[in-house]
Amino acid sequence: MKRVSKKHLGRFGATHRVLPNPEVVSDAEPAPPLFRYPLRGGGAVSLVDLHKQFGEVRAVDHIDLDVSPGEFFSLLGASGCGKTTTLRLIAGFERPTGGAILIDGDDMVATPPHKRPVNTVFQSYALFPHLDVAGNVAFGLRYQGLTKAETGRKVGDVLELVHLGGLERRKVTQLSGGQQQRVALARSLVLNPSVLLLDEPLGALDAKLRKALQIELKALQEEVGVTFVYVTHDQEEALTMSDRLAVMSDGHIEQVGSPATLYEEPASSMIAEFLGVSNLMDATIVGRNDSTAEVRLGDHVVVAGCGAVDVTGAVRLCIRPERVELIDPAVARNGTIPGMIDRVVYVGPTLQVLIHLAGIGEIQATTPNLGASSPWQHGTPVAVRFPPDALRVLPLDSTVA
Repeated sequence: MKRVSKKHLGRFGATHRVLPNPEVVSDAEPAPPLFRYPLRGGGAVSLVDLHKQFGEVRAVDHIDLDVSPGEFFSLLGASGCGKTTTLRLIAGFERPTGGAILIDGDDMVATPPHKRPVNTVFQSYALFPHLDVAGNVAFGLRYQGLTKAETGRKVGDVLELVHLGGLERRKVTQLSGGQQQRVALARSLVLNPSVLLLDEPLGALDAKLRKALQIELKALQEEVGVTFVYVTHDQEEALTMSDRLAVMSDGHIEQVGSPATLYEEPASSMIAEFLGVSNLMDATIVGRNDSTAEVRLGDHVVVAGCGAVDVTGAVRLCIRPERVELIDPAVARNGTIPGMIDRVVYVGPTLQVLIHLAGIGEIQATTPNLGASSPWQHGTPVAVRFPPDALRVLPLDSTVA
């Protein structure tokens, strides 16, 4: 007797299964397969010195990247950073100027798109309005020499997976945006790719539906075990779904890591500013004590315990708004900085507090909305504390902290 996890089966099993409950499953009585045909499993993707020129524009600038089998990996960045071009290079829709694109160790540069073990889901979905749901999903299977029964079985299986069972004969024009997105996913998954490329597939949906589908899409990816490479400009979306992500800028990769690593340990000011909200302040290192640095910030000296604490001279300090502590000046102790509340913004579950610190400038703090009147109002004096374990030192010219 052994415990079998869905995630383990999704990433490494040849046949993917849905367990009815987390009870112990006997080797002699395996759970029924979700799909009645074998799945390829997740493929490994490696980009080696990959670059792409469009005339004088270097869209992808000599990047190296490894995506593990069965990983949900996101390429995150602003418009024009090179993330979609990178995705199109993996898909084969663009030929690189140089470098290698490896899938499970095989170089795909000279392989046409339709022969690569990948499929792509676009933001527009590109569904055929004259076909019903089943016809759209089965479209790519017509060239695989399957019988009508085999095609119907595969289509039925994958529609159950994306929660569209029973809608086989529905016209896609009669579906909601979320349902159309599921049809596009099903059409890609039914072809059994080892890598699924997704180019902002939730971008056309409203905010509430997009949030719901983020969780659903991540659960689906873990279930089927296919490697997802996901392009988005939405920071929250990347943090919510990704196992790891790469932040891109000007055609190159700034930093790669888990969502927690990139959010809590940004390697540069660019990462800190782009991923979430950060307070970035000019400062100077004036001393060092074990694993912390003494930093002059305006007329005050604070202690920073994260980042490049061993550098000297001018630096930038970074702290997230939720880590800024607001204290009543009447009970404030040493190590705090006096300030004045400029504005309090009600954003539902939290309050956004803007504070002016003399000689430093405006910073932002986030406090929970506890349902009572906030003690912080416009014009209220306040003392601010930066916990050393939340205050990060960033060298001015750093790309790695």
